[in-house]
Amino acid sequence: MFTGIVESLGTVTEVARSEASARLTIEAPGFTDLVHGESIAVNGVCLTVASHEGSTWVADVMRVSLETTALGDLDQGARVNLERATPAGGRLGGHIMQGHVDGVATLVARDSQPEWTDLTFEIPEALTRYVVRKGSIALGGVSLTVAEIDEARVTVSLIPTTLAETTFGAIAVGERVNVEVDVVAKYVEKLVGAHA
Repeated sequence: MFTGIVESLGTVTEVARSEASARLTIEAPGFTDLVHGESIAVNGVCLTVASHEGSTWVADVMRVSLETTALGDLDQGARVNLERATPAGGRLGGHIMQGHVDGVATLVARDSQPEWTDLTFEIPEALTRYVVRKGSIALGGVSLTVAEIDEARVTVSLIPTTLAETTFGAIAVGERVNVEVDVVAKYVEKLVGAHA
């Protein structure tokens, strides 16, 4: 489980692509006690540490993940949001996330003000039923509060700390990010549907 509170802004140092997969090498500042097999969310996608040396680690990404997330967009030098799995008894600073991406959103507008920045994303239409104003959404692996929703357009307002400590500080219109909607909403939908 993850919470969407980014621990480190990492850098992709190598991307080795094959026909059916890719192998990412990531430098993760501050992650000096990595363990083989542990889970780390990379831009919101749960990946497994296949090998590591110091704070550099390697993850294998299968074709289905490359095709259904924005991980396929990554190249050498890309910055990524990193979060290690939340330990039992740890603080739930954001919201419950699984690292199982539901779709990909595209940044369609950026409105920067002196004290905040509004980012508006176009999300897949099928996901809009799980998104509510003032509710939680994970974009790029970051737990955010929905400021506004207008059909398939979701706006989030980011404070300077979030802009400085995540990839959102440098995101440009047209870039894609991973979306994970609130899993609680999906469970409620299924339970209500089963009793309808």
